Amino acid sequence: MQIFKNARIFNGDTFLENKSLLVDEGKFMAVATAQNFSGLGVFDMKQKLIVPALIDAQIYGGNQYLFGEFPSVKALEATYQYCTKGGALHFVPTIATNSLEIMLQGIEAVKEYWAQGGKGVLGLHLEGPYISEAKRGAHLKQYVRKPELDEVKLLISKGKDVIKMMTLAPEVCSKDIIKLLRKNNIIISAGHSNATYAEAIKAFDGGINIATHLYNAMSPLNHREPGMVGAIFDSGKVRVSLVADGHHVDYAAIRIAKRLLADKLFLITDAVTENKEGHYRHQLSGDKYIMPDGTLSGSSLTMLQAVKNCIQYADISLEEALKMASLYPAIVLGIDQQKGRIEKKYDADFLVLDEALNLQAIYRAGELIDAA
Repeated sequence: MQIFKNARIFNGDTFLENKSLLVDEGKFMAVATAQNFSGLGVFDMKQKLIVPALIDAQIYGGNQYLFGEFPSVKALEATYQYCTKGGALHFVPTIATNSLEIMLQGIEAVKEYWAQGGKGVLGLHLEGPYISEAKRGAHLKQYVRKPELDEVKLLISKGKDVIKMMTLAPEVCSKDIIKLLRKNNIIISAGHSNATYAEAIKAFDGGINIATHLYNAMSPLNHREPGMVGAIFDSGKVRVSLVADGHHVDYAAIRIAKRLLADKLFLITDAVTENKEGHYRHQLSGDKYIMPDGTLSGSSLTMLQAVKNCIQYADISLEEALKMASLYPAIVLGIDQQKGRIEKKYDADFLVLDEALNLQAIYRAGELIDAA
């Protein structure tokens, strides 16, 4: 049993003041009022804030290893280290539009990483290749394509229990393809799409209830054609990710989206890393990444920095910003019965933050893995 006393705790719903957190065998056991615990295994938090570990549902690599183009166990390990330093103990490594060969390599890398006991990876996110060429952004034009049934079946077969999510443009995919993906428990997220408002609403009514990086690489809101952005705002049921780095989306647009979408809006980093080989040659430009032609290609965010940005620049409360980075992604990924809250029997994965929201300590399954 471990006891973290004299703490301020955000349990995923509300703040609890002057409490003690009890952890046993890697699980949260209770939040107690008593503060008079002492002895081995008792830690005084000195009123620091304890929050659930953050979750990143879209990241391509970290620490100079671009998993999204060069999938390997080493790249996953490097990305895990990058994520944990930014407060995200759980992440979904992402492959942007690429060849079938690269996607299959990514599947095998995740399998091998898990077999070796690797931590943090929740599954694989395939962002493409079944997207709109008009809204491909920095994605590789030569690999953008409509899905063929045989290829999708192969991915499903090879990626069973590995592929967690797929971003696709619903207007380029048949109902049968979408139905097949859903039948195999792959989360479908609408993105890199040039869908009209009507096409997007039809897709949402047809069972797609997630969308990828709001505003970016999707048909915009226009007063005569509301596009996918308008459909997301109007549907009332779509959960959508957002990149809060001040480059992908203006903070005023984040404030507007938060008022309209409330608990449906969640954070991702969309982070890449410097890469000098292959097709995706990301170059650091200030605090963002661009392709050689200047196209915005990814962020340099961590999840904790995204939380801070939402609070500082988008007038979002600490409570909501934390939910956007922990509970809401957990709901999207279907793991909110184990992660995203500090509640009895939930995984004891949590962060300790100071008043400025700087990381002081990181705990996985109740064990300290990093300290400031």
